Amino acid sequence: MGILYGMVARGNVVLAEFSVTQTNANAIARQVIGKMPKGDSDDFNSSYSHDDYIFHVKRTDGFIVLCMADDSFGRRMPFEFLEDIHQRFAKTYGRAIRSATAYAMNVEFSRVLSQQMEYYSNDPNADRLNRLKGEMSHVRSVMLENIEKILERGDRLTLLVDKTTALQGNTVRFKSHARRYKNSVQSGNYKLMVVLAIAMIFIIIYTSLAFSCHDPLLRYCFK
Repeated sequence: MGILYGMVARGNVVLAEFSVTQTNANAIARQVIGKMPKGDSDDFNSSYSHDDYIFHVKRTDGFIVLCMADDSFGRRMPFEFLEDIHQRFAKTYGRAIRSATAYAMNVEFSRVLSQQMEYYSNDPNADRLNRLKGEMSHVRSVMLENIEKILERGDRLTLLVDKTTALQGNTVRFKSHARRYKNSVQSGNYKLMVVLAIAMIFIIIYTSLAFSCHDPLLRYCFK
């Protein structure tokens, strides 16, 4: 059944309490408080067995939070409950705790005790350890997924580098072929220009002789 009784006290002065069922838990709780070491300023955590129940007690900052839970409920969840109640009580009442009279906060804070007892007893989200395990498992899954993406990206980068290297090699070979072709074309152009120049010289000489001899066949120039 989880947590059945909760109490907040300053020494022997009970400031607020709540019980799920009608029991003598409040009387036993006072006995438990009486067994605690003296010295309100000293932090103290402990558990006391009584029949099938365990009384868990926490003293911090000069006041006490206590709960009774089933023996089978363990210790971790009850002490998480006590830590939660301690923080809520200190935040709500602050310095007023030092001078408050018996049950001064009971009307208001007993509802908080009831709600948090129900929460820590029955809500799976109250278990911070399991919740943290779930969050760590989720983070681990995300990290593994990211690592797989990075590795996959690395494969793609390697493939891209290989393709880039091959492209660079093809580019070098293309430039080499283009240079040789250009040289070949330039050489052919030079040869053609020489031939054309020689032909032009012969044409000019022929035209001059034919004009001088008044004979296209140059028959009179060589008589």
